[in-house]
Amino acid sequence: MSTQHAMESAALVTAARAGDPHAQDALVSAYLPLVYNIVGRALNGSVDVDDVVQETMLRALDALGGLRTPEGFRSWLVAIAMNQVRTHWQHRQFAPGAVEEAADLADPGADFVDLTIVQLQLSGQRQETARATRWLEPDDRGLLSLWWLECAGELTRAEVAAALELSPQHTAVRVQRMKAQLEAARVVVRALDAQPPCEELRGVLAAWDGVPSALWRKRIARHARGCARCSGLWSGLLPAEGLLAGLALVAVSTVLLARARSADGFALAGSAPCRSRSRPW
Repeated sequence: MSTQHAMESAALVTAARAGDPHAQDALVSAYLPLVYNIVGRALNGSVDVDDVVQETMLRALDALGGLRTPEGFRSWLVAIAMNQVRTHWQHRQFAPGAVEEAADLADPGADFVDLTIVQLQLSGQRQETARATRWLEPDDRGLLSLWWLECAGELTRAEVAAALELSPQHTAVRVQRMKAQLEAARVVVRALDAQPPCEELRGVLAAWDGVPSALWRKRIARHARGCARCSGLWSGLLPAEGLLAGLALVAVSTVLLARARSADGFALAGSAPCRSRSRPW
């Protein structure tokens, strides 16, 4: 973020914290795309993405009084978004009927991966990388959602570490592990796309239900390492950070933007003075 942009953002946060409704509305418009990209990629097409995004913005605006410095707003907001993602995972994991609800995803043709590919017009290894994110575990998807934006220039490593509540050193280790899983997932995408298909792999996939998962990522990647035909799929993988560098944010729908603005305005109009519900950075 440029110095001028940072100063403008801090001024906007200061005005919003003072109760300026126009500043509050502008703050939602400015930062909703960032939150949407974090939550959308972390939750991998869940029907609850819009709800989690809206709740994040509500909590952030409601807690502005607890923000120590306006300059820290973006980092603070990203941390709130990740806390909401974790809360969503926990609720889904322990809620009654969670096993059945795990399949309750958005239309596969309209999930966040597809939105990313279509809006950003990804092709080649960029598209392959986006599709590979479907094969990561939830924790790795959460980390990837932040690291993707770091590679794209939207977040700093310090902000990623703060959102994960980890030291920069521990964050670096986590990122390296996640990148290894992402690379394996890219090979899985290649193996499933291969034409004609590998006959040995077809046998491995006989019991697969067609839904990407960490278990099947490991099985398919293991096959690709040991198969004479598929082993070549590991070659020529460009570094993911280079593929993601400079990519734009996925745009927020007008429906979500209108919904977030109206909900935030209603909540602020009827609430008491700002109170901190999140870590007051």
